[in-house]
Amino acid sequence: MAQKGVQLDRETFSCSICLDLLKDPVTIPCGHSYCMKCMKCHWDGEDERKIPSCPQCRQTFTLRPVLVKNTMLAALVEELKKTGLQAAPADHCYAGPEDVACDVCTGRKLKALKSCLVCVASYCEKHLRRHYEVAPLKKHKLVEPSKKLQENICSRHNEVMKMFCRTDQQCICYLCSVDEHKGHDTVSAAAERTERQRELEVSRQDIQQRIQDRQKDVKVLQQEVEAINRSADKAVEDSQKIFSQLIRLMEKRSSEVKRQVRSQQEAEVSRVKELQEKLEQEITELKRKDAELKQLSHTEDHNQFLHNCPSLSPLSGPTDSSSIHIRPLRYFEDVTAAVSAVRDKLQDVLRDKWTNVSLTVTEVDVLLSAPEPKTRAEFLKYSREITLDPNTAYTQLLLSEGNRKATLMRERQSYSDHPDRFTKLCQVLSRESLTGRCYWEVEWRGEEVYVAVAYKNISRGESWKESVFGSNDKSWALDCYNNSYKFLYNDVQTPVSGPLSSRVGVYLDHSAGILSFYSVSETMTLLHRVQTTFTQPLYAGLWFVFDGDSAEFCKLQQSEVV
Repeated sequence: MAQKGVQLDRETFSCSICLDLLKDPVTIPCGHSYCMKCMKCHWDGEDERKIPSCPQCRQTFTLRPVLVKNTMLAALVEELKKTGLQAAPADHCYAGPEDVACDVCTGRKLKALKSCLVCVASYCEKHLRRHYEVAPLKKHKLVEPSKKLQENICSRHNEVMKMFCRTDQQCICYLCSVDEHKGHDTVSAAAERTERQRELEVSRQDIQQRIQDRQKDVKVLQQEVEAINRSADKAVEDSQKIFSQLIRLMEKRSSEVKRQVRSQQEAEVSRVKELQEKLEQEITELKRKDAELKQLSHTEDHNQFLHNCPSLSPLSGPTDSSSIHIRPLRYFEDVTAAVSAVRDKLQDVLRDKWTNVSLTVTEVDVLLSAPEPKTRAEFLKYSREITLDPNTAYTQLLLSEGNRKATLMRERQSYSDHPDRFTKLCQVLSRESLTGRCYWEVEWRGEEVYVAVAYKNISRGESWKESVFGSNDKSWALDCYNNSYKFLYNDVQTPVSGPLSSRVGVYLDHSAGILSFYSVSETMTLLHRVQTTFTQPLYAGLWFVFDGDSAEFCKLQQSEVV
């Protein structure tokens, strides 16, 4: 332990430049101490344009400090010299297997502090000193210690490769440039480095910009993940509520059928038992009368027989049994048949509509939005069957063809009151909500029909602007006039040019915010395209102006060709 303490003291009083005990020690403003000569040589060897700095901590000084001998430190060093020992490097100063060793050290080599590209050698602090002291060596290029210095030597000429052949894309020495690389496009390695450095900086800027862009994309995708999770959770919650409502409705209807059957059962059994009691009373009376007649028939006295005959009570009228119709096992079976018919109808509806539900789920696509179809065959892949909701229809709209067709009539139709009904405008919305990618076609007849889409919460009341399709931010409409088109949104009308046709195709990509209207005849022609962000499911709509005008949502098959 004592020896270790002495070793520590010697290291403390050693110059980090020459690695020897301090000679004429000086302390610079940062607090580090050096030999006066070593410090002067170090600063003298620096480029005049460089600001003086400490070799250890690299602290810089605006003005070169005046070096003054530290007398106290010098006295301590002299006391240390009297021990007769020289300062030895600490173990951590020696080169290990992974370190670059000093090429000049003999015996156990010290770690290299710098490598010289001119000398093609590496030096520890002590042996590097000459590069700071000797004028010709000061011009050498010093770099961080490297084990690959030999790669800078030409294997053929044993010269430092200071040239670069752009023709062969390799480093060469000067002799190579006038030998096998004569006539090639050669430059100094420094010049090539400058050019490559410039390209590298451009590449780095591009990479850094791409990093920023990708970080933004990652942030957007993270937000999208959160939005997907929120939307999926809400969809599951809402779907469960809807199915729970359906289940409760079915249970309610089941209870109603059960109550009605039991009530009718009780009433019918009561009627049957009442008739049964009457018949049993009649049987009892008939038996009693039969007994009287039997007794009278056995009377041997003729006079007595004749005397008692008139006193016999007449028979009461028979009970009417004409209403008794025996129908073995056919009393409430019609109820079972009716319920079965409802079940079959529900199964048909679920089977037909469930495809739409499944398609809506599978069409959720965040990353890849399919390109808009180009041909009618491609559009028909997304065809949807649209039916009109009678609860939304204006009272003069007649719905027909399975609620796919609407006609504006002079007479009011027999609709019951409903909060979803348009009360002032000849409009109607579809029963189906529209999300994902879907396509439908409308065949219109008459003078003027508006083909529209709208949010379900569009106003149904008195306000024209808030209710009419195309006059607010909740609906989009194409006005099909007998000789022109125009597009309406948020009370802005846009003239539309295109071939007139009695059939209009509508394509919706809800997630991509695309709504397109097409004129459909022998070919499909784009009339108007909207790019926006839809915040709610959409519903197809129709708006009529003149009596007798009609429009029908067409039944489309994917194999259909116009």
